[in-house]
Amino acid sequence: DRDARQALGVACYSTFIRGLLDLTDNRVGGVVVAPPDVRRHDGDDPYLVVAADKGTATFSDIANGIAAEYGFWFGDAFASGGSQGYDHKAMAITARGAWVSVQRHFRELGVDVQRDRVSAIGIGDMSGDVFGNGMLQSETIALVAAFNHLHVFVDPDPDLGASYAERQRLFALPRSNWADYDRSLISSGGGVFSRQAKSIAITAEMRAVFGLRAERLTPDELIHELLKAPVDLIWNGGIGTYVKASSETHADVGDKANDALRVNGSELRCRVVGEGGNLGLTQLGRVEAALAGVALNTDFIDNSGGVDCSDHEVNIKLLLGEVMAAGDLTEKQRNLLLEAMTDDVAELVLTNNYRQAQALALIDRHARGRLGEYQRFVARMEAEQGLDRHLEQLPDAEELAARVRAGGGLTRPELAVLLAYAKAFVKSRLVDAEIVRDPFAQRFADAEFPQVFNERFSERYGEHYVHAHIVATQIANDLVHHMGVTFPVQLQEYTGASVEQVVRAWLVVREVFAIAERFRRIEALHGVPMETRDALMLAIMRLGRRACRWFLRHRRERLDPAALVAAFAEPAAQLAETWVRAAADQGAEIGGRRDALIAEGVPEDLAVLGVDAGNQVASLAIIDTAQQADSPLEAVGPLYVELARRLRLDQLSTAIAGIDPQSLWQAMERDALLDDLVTHTGTLCGCVLRDGEHLADWQSAHDAFSADWARIVAEVLREEAGDFSMYAMAVRKFGDLVRAL
Repeated sequence: DRDARQALGVACYSTFIRGLLDLTDNRVGGVVVAPPDVRRHDGDDPYLVVAADKGTATFSDIANGIAAEYGFWFGDAFASGGSQGYDHKAMAITARGAWVSVQRHFRELGVDVQRDRVSAIGIGDMSGDVFGNGMLQSETIALVAAFNHLHVFVDPDPDLGASYAERQRLFALPRSNWADYDRSLISSGGGVFSRQAKSIAITAEMRAVFGLRAERLTPDELIHELLKAPVDLIWNGGIGTYVKASSETHADVGDKANDALRVNGSELRCRVVGEGGNLGLTQLGRVEAALAGVALNTDFIDNSGGVDCSDHEVNIKLLLGEVMAAGDLTEKQRNLLLEAMTDDVAELVLTNNYRQAQALALIDRHARGRLGEYQRFVARMEAEQGLDRHLEQLPDAEELAARVRAGGGLTRPELAVLLAYAKAFVKSRLVDAEIVRDPFAQRFADAEFPQVFNERFSERYGEHYVHAHIVATQIANDLVHHMGVTFPVQLQEYTGASVEQVVRAWLVVREVFAIAERFRRIEALHGVPMETRDALMLAIMRLGRRACRWFLRHRRERLDPAALVAAFAEPAAQLAETWVRAAADQGAEIGGRRDALIAEGVPEDLAVLGVDAGNQVASLAIIDTAQQADSPLEAVGPLYVELARRLRLDQLSTAIAGIDPQSLWQAMERDALLDDLVTHTGTLCGCVLRDGEHLADWQSAHDAFSADWARIVAEVLREEAGDFSMYAMAVRKFGDLVRAL
């Protein structure tokens, strides 16, 4: 009977957990202790957690009881989600996290899924955590069809209010299935059909909504056709793989039970796929669907909320375990604190989901036209991070070239893989680096925990067993989310710096130019089109990359984040108004683009960044010149801008920035020219300040310099399509002229 089967399942599960603990190191009194009678061929590793999954979601307390029996140091952090942990279904955390991705996809399509009617086909039923919670995320979901292992549900024209209320009722009903749905609420032509039926009559309403032609279909045939229906959303909250690539066989998929249902990615006609469940599509199936125009990420992006919530719970409990051991907290107090932080933990998790989905969208736009840069990144990950291109289903150079010819490139499912590798690459090189122990960087640990937790325990974070890992993870996430996946590798290749030096430069630039704060401000511009917001963020990304290069070229041996932020942040903020004024004087094109952004609802300072962010790296050269010349910033800033205008350096910079590089090396050379132009202009400012003359008088006194450069820049800018070498020689000649002063 059912009870006997459950008892057998618990017994098997318990045996498995005991087997794991029999082979796992422990910590006793802060010292790692090897398990008895075990010969180890690796180093100390007492970190082991148990993740609840389908069928074992209620087994956390069982696992924690066994951990207590073994005296395992994790305590009830061993298996998250137990009676004193965060209940994922009650929090709806996995579904809410996946819904963030769905919202993002639809916003890019100009649809607000919280207000606009969205037709959906679902995989699962309302009793399931991910499916049930997912289908309650918006009252404007028009669930036109769904299926599980027992039934096919069809509602061709649902009443939004009534169907939402009925889904709520089923979700609250223990062990409900589609047979419990109130048939009186189903629209004409719909119904609930058993998967055991020989055939299902296809009504006129079904044919109209799903694009069907047949008069009758078997349940499996109907599901197969539903997966290809022209709806807004397919929401996967179930078990099984339902989409593959045309190049794959059903045997390749390894899910025989669903062979009859499965479709190819190119056959999907939905606009968006939300992957609340795992393995609903093969990776090649996702790529094929994306190439066909379907908006989707991957399961490990969309449904990461559950795992992320467990990570937060484990890290919180591990530190509180140390606090309890010191006698500074009772178990009852700990449990009350855990409960009180539930909403805060959920908010941290959902923020991570939001930032990941946003990062993927930005990377998608950034990768267009830069495939060489991304191919080089993949090669680096193959060499250093263990990436297997075949295993990860990434395209080779020949396939990518074919996509480019067809107007495509890397898809978001593929970019999601690169996102994961970029984070792992940075984290792996930071865990043992000095920077994660720097007080300036350790504040990134605060991002892992709720604010109330930080206020009480941040001074004890150094006691956390995985403190360095937490800091390294948070820095890696922050860097990649703001600067993209190729950033650390590209800067290494460009400057020869180590990953730690790149990170140090990023920590400085992040504060000096308020990168994260500006991203948050743009995120809050809800009335501004998504495309405009993305463009603003990409502009800030360009500023961040150029600024990091500046620090790596000019301050590499003195990359002390705290000291450099103290020296540059306030002056950079003071110069913001200088750039606003400069943009107003840069001509009709710049002014028109700025005004267009303002008309869309973008604040003026962000609008100026949007049209001129790359050039604002000059703030660093201005601040450097002011400090070296011991001159007031309010004099050096306008001098730099006026020099750039008079000598047409701003026009030259715009022309160079507009170069379409034909290779990665040309792209790097273009960036080097822009950097050198800023450096030479800063040096020239220093020369003018040294001579102590007004700019007009200085130019008159150096008429040979002015005449030589005027001739060169006029010739260069006269060309409609400048030659790369011509720009390179112009910048070199400018540097030579400046050094000769």
